[in-house]
Amino acid sequence: MSTTPKGEVKRAALVRATITLVNNSGFHAAPMARIAKLAGVSAGTIYRYFESKQDLINQVYLEVKSAFSVSAFRDYEETDSVEADFRKIWYNIADFKLREVEQALFLSQCDNTPMIDEASRQEGLRHLKPLLDLWERGQELGSIRPVSPYLLYAYTVYPVAFLLNMQERGYCELTPARVDAAYEMAWNSIKI
Repeated sequence: MSTTPKGEVKRAALVRATITLVNNSGFHAAPMARIAKLAGVSAGTIYRYFESKQDLINQVYLEVKSAFSVSAFRDYEETDSVEADFRKIWYNIADFKLREVEQALFLSQCDNTPMIDEASRQEGLRHLKPLLDLWERGQELGSIRPVSPYLLYAYTVYPVAFLLNMQERGYCELTPARVDAAYEMAWNSIKI
């Protein structure tokens, strides 16, 4: 759907409002009328950009996942070193999560909800293809444990989301030294 610059501003406000409400109250406590109100638009305006709440949630998820993957793979070019490549991607992921806290928290919510439909979830996985390819290469070379990519993700990327959540609650400041320690633990958990 082609929109005017004013329409893009309204759509972007709806996306931000959705992220804010989901982060603060969860998916079920973010009805369309409340999203519209926070975005500063009429409730009917939402339906000019999104067919339903499911469509809204899926589209916001894919937009945020796309921004995440652009950041995760920025300046990434495959080298001969699986560890150096993993380090580059991992620090890019950590940087995104620390810099784009609202979006990162939203993705964490999406990882743990049935609200995202399966087609959108699969599209989200395609955004991670360079990382999945790296892990597969590492497994073929015998430098990464031969386990499911879900286990690799759980032990390497998901802990960053947990630590960010703990920082947001005031329990654990993610200093550069702690980020470095988290990377070392992530790499040590998957290397052979």
